[in-house]
Amino acid sequence: MCSRLTRLLVLIAALVCTGSLRMVAAFTAADYASALRLSILFYDVQRSGVLPNWQRVRWRGNSAIYDGTQSKARLSGGYYDAGDNMKFGFPMAFSMTLLSWSAVDFREELKQAGQLGHTLNAIRWGTDYLLKAHTAPNELWIQVGDPNSDHACWERSEDMDTPRPAFQVNTNRPGSDVAAETAAALAAASLAFRDLDSIYSARLLTSAIQVFNFANNHRGKYSDSFGGVVCPFYCSYSGYNDELVWGAAWLYKGTRDVTYLQYLISNGATLGGTTESVNSFDWDNKYAGAQVLLSAFVLGENDGGLHGYKARADNFICSILPRSVSPVTQTAFTPGGLLFRSGQSNLQYVTTAAFLATVYGNYLSNSRSTVSCGGAIITPLQLASFAKSQVDYILGANRLGMSYMVGFGPKYPQQVHHRAASLPSKRVYPGMIYCQQGFSWFQTAKPNPNQATGAVIGGPDQSDNLNDVRSNYAQMEPTTYINAPLVGVLASLAEGSKGYK
Repeated sequence: MCSRLTRLLVLIAALVCTGSLRMVAAFTAADYASALRLSILFYDVQRSGVLPNWQRVRWRGNSAIYDGTQSKARLSGGYYDAGDNMKFGFPMAFSMTLLSWSAVDFREELKQAGQLGHTLNAIRWGTDYLLKAHTAPNELWIQVGDPNSDHACWERSEDMDTPRPAFQVNTNRPGSDVAAETAAALAAASLAFRDLDSIYSARLLTSAIQVFNFANNHRGKYSDSFGGVVCPFYCSYSGYNDELVWGAAWLYKGTRDVTYLQYLISNGATLGGTTESVNSFDWDNKYAGAQVLLSAFVLGENDGGLHGYKARADNFICSILPRSVSPVTQTAFTPGGLLFRSGQSNLQYVTTAAFLATVYGNYLSNSRSTVSCGGAIITPLQLASFAKSQVDYILGANRLGMSYMVGFGPKYPQQVHHRAASLPSKRVYPGMIYCQQGFSWFQTAKPNPNQATGAVIGGPDQSDNLNDVRSNYAQMEPTTYINAPLVGVLASLAEGSKGYK
């Protein structure tokens, strides 16, 4: 645990980092532990299928239990991606990869906070689905539901009467991006379960290897194969090279097989892993995540063949920090100090940046290293402070004094753009709420009848403003992949980050 003096120094560093002295609240370890518990609880809100007996969000019910049957596949389970009733495999797999990364790198912190079991439950619900979706070595079911029909309705997932077609990538319709992301998720989860369930871990790893081979040997963008089915919702804008690097990186970490090391070294330039410098990390572009992950091998084992990845990781870190810290930054910040990249679901970029800063800070701290950004030396403490400043903003240290995590603090969003939360539950209103009927609840100015506990919404605009209106999906819709990176950062803050010691 951190000393009081260390916590004070971290708080001061966060204030200097953002230039927002008057806005930053002094959150305690107990506050971060509470936010951590809520951030994982959100996956109960998003759970699809026949709910398990350990389900904690009781207003949710069983839903989409027959998914895949019309295609003779067993695709019940998994998670809805956001405030709709769609199961998109691409962002779902990314969410499981990041949850698993937290369970690997912040295992002790999660255990001390009493949240490791809940985190592993959340991961396993997702990876069980991904295993079912991998029906043959060169087959992967990557989506259930028609997004256009789904988005034309406002109904509870328990009431869905919209078409539920399932879509598969295979040798005729390749999808290297979604397949390699799925491989990353399965490989990362195999590490998360290795000490607790060796049989399940081995099963995950076997599937990961097969799915990665499929992704690598039958290359193509899944959005080229399925067009309007996945675009513009989760179109693969960055292509699939980043996912091939990402998948191989996790397989190397999971197996330590030199085959994957050689793949990463020999393909570093052609796939962009050692040449692409990026300033964001999200469900579509995985370069920064792979580069930071592989940097651990350079810093810890001096693996010279991977130095190019570490150089790009350094560039990423330099690009996301405020100008007061990094003179070569490529990132804009709101007046209140929030990293700002997009007017739609901006907090997804904030939580991933905070996560990678925390992870990389730990790697640097363990090897007693720093990063040079245009001549400025960046320490692990500064990275931890930056991550803390972003998390504090999300939790309520902002101009509005509003927490952007539902259920945390005294003030948080009331009209979250989320179908299930905005409609009365089956327990309260047992009757069917049909497609168009639900819009009468959508249009009301009343708070949601159900709390999407732990949901982190899209977030405020570039001027630190938020319009808490249900129709404002760009700011008010939560997603599984906004929450996933927060788990590790909050565990670190709750239990005392290694970077603070």
